Amino acid sequence: MLNRHAIFEKNSIILTVGILIVVAIGGLVELVPNFYLKSTVEKVEGMRPYTPLELAGRNIYIREGCYLCHSQMIRTLRDEVERYGHYSLAAESMYDHPFQWGSKRTGPDLARVGGKYSDAWHYDHMMDPRSVVPESIMPSYRWLATNELRLSDIAADLKANAVVGVPYSAEMIESARADLLAQADPDADTDGLLERYPGAQVRAFDGDPRRLTEMDAIIAYLQMLGTLVDFSTYDDQADINLR
Repeated sequence: MLNRHAIFEKNSIILTVGILIVVAIGGLVELVPNFYLKSTVEKVEGMRPYTPLELAGRNIYIREGCYLCHSQMIRTLRDEVERYGHYSLAAESMYDHPFQWGSKRTGPDLARVGGKYSDAWHYDHMMDPRSVVPESIMPSYRWLATNELRLSDIAADLKANAVVGVPYSAEMIESARADLLAQADPDADTDGLLERYPGAQVRAFDGDPRRLTEMDAIIAYLQMLGTLVDFSTYDDQADINLR
C-alpha cells in the first residue's frame, strides 16, 4: 500500500492527473443531479409575484440604492431570528431579479418589515429619518413624495420579468396599469386585482388618494415584505418535531 502511494508522491505528473480525476468525479456528483431537478427552490404556500405597484416600488428601492445599507436575508442564527423574525426561505426570493439578500447592514434587515410599522411611520421615515429614529444616519428621500409615479413602463416591467421566469400571465401584463392604479385607490374596484394577486394590500399608501407618487410605490413594497408566508405553520411544525 505504501509503495503504491509513493507513485503519486514521487511523480508530479501522475499526482496532477490523479487530482484532476478526483475533482472531475466530485464535480459530476455535485452537478449532474441538478440537471434532473425541475427546481432547486421549494415552493411555499402564499408566495406570488409582485403586484405592479409593489414591483414599481421595488424598482425605486433598487434605484435609490437602499440595498447598499439594508439586507433582506435573515440567517438561521438565534440572534437574527430573535431580532428580525423567522429566518428567510429561498422561496421568498424566487421572483426577485436581482435578489436583495445582501450582506451590508448599516441599517436593519428588511425581510420582515412588512406590517411592522404604519404607512405614516414609513412616510415620515422617508421624509425625515431622524423624526422617528433619532440615531438614524439614513438620508432623507423627500423627492419620493413629490415625484409622480411613472406608469408607462409598468407593463414592460412585468413582461421583462416574465421572460426570466416570473409567472406573469398575459392577463396580468395587459391589466398592469389598471391594477397599479386600483391598489393605490381605496375606492377602486379591486376584484380583478385581488384575484390576480391574493392578499394584496389596497390603500393610499402615502396618505393622499388624490395623487399617485413614488412614495406610494415604495411603501407598498416595504409593507409587503415578509407578509406573504404564514410562518406560524413552520413554528407549529418545529414544536411538533421537538416533542
